[in-house]
Amino acid sequence: MFIDSHCHLDFPEFQSRLPEVLANMAAAKVDHALCVSVDLPDFPKVRQLAEDYDHLFASVGVHPDYENTPEPTIEFLVEAAQHPKIIAIGETGLDYYRMADRSYDSMEWQRERFRVHIRAAIASGKPLIIHTRSASADTLRILEEEGADKVGGVMHCFTESLAVAQAAMEMGFYISFSGIVTFKSAKDLQETCRQVPLERMLIETDSPYLAPIPYRGKINEPAWVANVGQYIASLKGVSVEALGNQTSENFLQCFQVTRKYL
Repeated sequence: MFIDSHCHLDFPEFQSRLPEVLANMAAAKVDHALCVSVDLPDFPKVRQLAEDYDHLFASVGVHPDYENTPEPTIEFLVEAAQHPKIIAIGETGLDYYRMADRSYDSMEWQRERFRVHIRAAIASGKPLIIHTRSASADTLRILEEEGADKVGGVMHCFTESLAVAQAAMEMGFYISFSGIVTFKSAKDLQETCRQVPLERMLIETDSPYLAPIPYRGKINEPAWVANVGQYIASLKGVSVEALGNQTSENFLQCFQVTRKYL
């Protein structure tokens, strides 16, 4: 019924309890999950998860927050994306939240890394997983400049305004909501969620982070994407089954997943 469109099952929090986490997914009717790459040294572990489990997929990319890590090249990303279980490029994007006293110009490395990912996505024909924090204007500008509408993708863990969501959807992107939407303080995000059409929406955990209510503060896991789905279904006035089925179909469309992997 549900698909977790963004998680990090290769992270240390899951290493000793992966069988339990996968069993919890099955019990919660979470049929598939996308394990998202954040840097190149750990990419083989992400890919291995997708190879070992039929119901897991993977991406390849380097997170904008990972400054002191090997830089990806277009050639590497394109080659890695040829693997049949690698269904996306990312996560990539811009994050100015932790700029501190650094200047805008000093963040050019991050913008250049973002462009590399977009170019690799276009070359490989794979969609993008976009992370943006305190940088929505530049994120949208670079997506447009690089022609990211050719491949589209998903605005992951969305916390921006409805205007940003609309601009992204116009470029062919889906909007993905995480456990943040269940937080009592997230009134603006909840209103944005009401306005985003169900046909353009994905759901995710971003586990091990951002556990939804009633698990807030605990180590998140893919099974709890069901709680995100249940909350959004109530928010939008649709059945949980309709929400689960539509967001799952959206996942298949966004990431071009063929039925042979289901």
